[in-house]
Amino acid sequence: MTAVAEPTVTASGKSQVVHSDSLKITEVFQSVQGESSLAGWPTVFIRLTGCPLRCQYCDTAYAFHGGQRQSLQELLQQVASYQTRHVCVTGGEPLAQKACLPLLARLCDNGHVVSLETSGALSVAEVDVRVIKILDIKTPGSAEVQRNHWQNLQHLQAHDEIKFVICDRADYLWAKARIAEHGLSAWQLWMSPSHQQLPAEQLAGWILQDRLSVRLQLQLHKYIWGDQPGR
Repeated sequence: MTAVAEPTVTASGKSQVVHSDSLKITEVFQSVQGESSLAGWPTVFIRLTGCPLRCQYCDTAYAFHGGQRQSLQELLQQVASYQTRHVCVTGGEPLAQKACLPLLARLCDNGHVVSLETSGALSVAEVDVRVIKILDIKTPGSAEVQRNHWQNLQHLQAHDEIKFVICDRADYLWAKARIAEHGLSAWQLWMSPSHQQLPAEQLAGWILQDRLSVRLQLQLHKYIWGDQPGR
C-alpha cells in the first residue's frame, strides 16, 4: 500500500512532506511503569519526538528534537519483539504527530493494554476509546498553565486518569480549586511533587490535612534507575 503524504509547516515556516504512516521516534524501550494506576507493570515505552510546550520542570527535554523516522509497521514489530502486554505512548507530546492516532489504534488491535501520556494541551477527541488517557493538567508552576485545553475533559472516560505536577503550595491550592470547579473527582486523580522542587512529605501532609480525595504519586522508575534516559 502506498503511504499517503501530507504537507507540514516546520518551525522555520518552510513546507515539507511527511508520510502519515510514520512517526519521529526518540526511543523505544522496556521498563517498569513508574506512574499512574499501571505503576509496576513491565511496559514498552514508545517516546515520540517533539513537544510544543516547555514546562520548566521537564525531565525529557532530550525528546524535543532529533529522533528517527519509523513506519507504523516497524514500530509494531519492535513492540511485539518485547512480548509485553502493556505499552505506553509518551513524549515529548505524542499527539503533536498525527500518525500517533493510528499507532494507538493498531496497538489496541494487537491486544495491548495501551496508555497515552499527554500534556492536555492538544485535543484527545480522536484518541481510540480503548486507550487509557493520562491527562497532565498544567499548573501555574509549570510555566505552561495557559496551554490547558479544558475541552479535553469532555472526552475523558471512566478508565482515564488526571494528574497534576505540584511545584509549591500555590500550585497545590490551584489544583485543589480546579478539582472542585470541574468536578474532577469523577476520575482517578494524582498529584506528583515536582522532582527536586517540592518534598514528597510536604505534599502528602497537605493532602492528608485537607482530606483531599487524590492519590500521591512518586515516579517509581526514578527510585530504581535515577534520571537515566530509556529506563
